[in-house]
Amino acid sequence: MFKPHVTVATIVHVNDKFLVVEELVNGKATWNQPAGHLEANETLLAAAERELFEETGIKGQPQRLIKIHQWIAPDETPFIRFLFSLALTEQCETQPQDSDISCCHWVSAQDILESQCLRSPLVAESIRCFLEGTSYPLDVLGAFGDHYR
Repeated sequence: MFKPHVTVATIVHVNDKFLVVEELVNGKATWNQPAGHLEANETLLAAAERELFEETGIKGQPQRLIKIHQWIAPDETPFIRFLFSLALTEQCETQPQDSDISCCHWVSAQDILESQCLRSPLVAESIRCFLEGTSYPLDVLGAFGDHYR
């Protein structure tokens, strides 16, 4: 049976700056949006909130759904990635709770698009999708059943 990895990511932005998290992957510093895997009995929004807090120390709920990407990584791992956005009123301090995250940076879209240290091509693609301006209300997502109450 086909079992892709289900992940969530959140584009956190203030005006023209975007928050990226930095982590070491195979000894190399890489950038990503705050992101991670959906856990058992967790809604997509709860996963996005949890990952945002774990990787940045920011407590917040995504405001819009930007895109759902289906992607196969170079190692043939299949992913389905739910991309959200969260607009903040001002840049804030970050305090990663996850030991895998070394720090966070506020950078421009161009910095991300031109970066040679992205965790995956989805990081830049996510910024391109955000800049296109299409988004969807969160009520397009639903969780059904007693596990999610």
